[in-house]
Amino acid sequence: MIDYYFIMVPMVYLAFAVFFIGILFQILKLLTTPRQLTTLQIFPAKKPSWLYILADTFLLPTVRKHKPVLWVFLMLYHIAFLLLIFGHIELISDIRIFQIIPHEVFLGKGFVGVTLTVCLTYLLFRRFKSPYREISVPEDFFLLILLLFTVLSGGHMNWAANWSEYGFDISIEDYREYLSSMISLKPAIPEMIADSPHQIIMVLHIFFANLFLIFFPFSKIMHSFFALPLNKLRRG
Repeated sequence: MIDYYFIMVPMVYLAFAVFFIGILFQILKLLTTPRQLTTLQIFPAKKPSWLYILADTFLLPTVRKHKPVLWVFLMLYHIAFLLLIFGHIELISDIRIFQIIPHEVFLGKGFVGVTLTVCLTYLLFRRFKSPYREISVPEDFFLLILLLFTVLSGGHMNWAANWSEYGFDISIEDYREYLSSMISLKPAIPEMIADSPHQIIMVLHIFFANLFLIFFPFSKIMHSFFALPLNKLRRG
């Protein structure tokens, strides 16, 4: 059996270190940028401004007005991604507030992964069509492909657990044991994971997720941190 310890332990710590330090660096870089002399505010101002700030940030009204099909895929993607984050938090421990609607980890029995896969496939192939192909850069394709591989490998484990006749031989308890050891800085790979013939799928998922975390602070996806402050600036 190949030893995947580096990907499952040191690379995970490295990825999170780059992720948090990189985000801090980008925020400090923005705060030290010379102040914009021209105003970015939208006129006429609409009240209450906080309502329009939230709407601009989370409902993407401009995209909905001009590109309704893209808007549908973007909304589905962001909702599914948020549910996926909740699911990974639940892998660490049971959280009562997330069980308002009783469910097994993950919510949706694999349909969240299907939704993300469909949305990412659409966003990726959209880049090959004019005029988006001409304004796309390699980073755009790399980011979407990386996300797609991450979702496909993670989805494979969830789909097998929910839809396969034989299930998946790595249980929620095994995931929790591994994640708890990582959080407590006492890394250990449970025997059921180390000896599983399906370990490679989990390793691939962790590997692609590590790459995504490392790439995140230096990519366009940093807009997720700046969207709300920027809309606050625009709406006054």
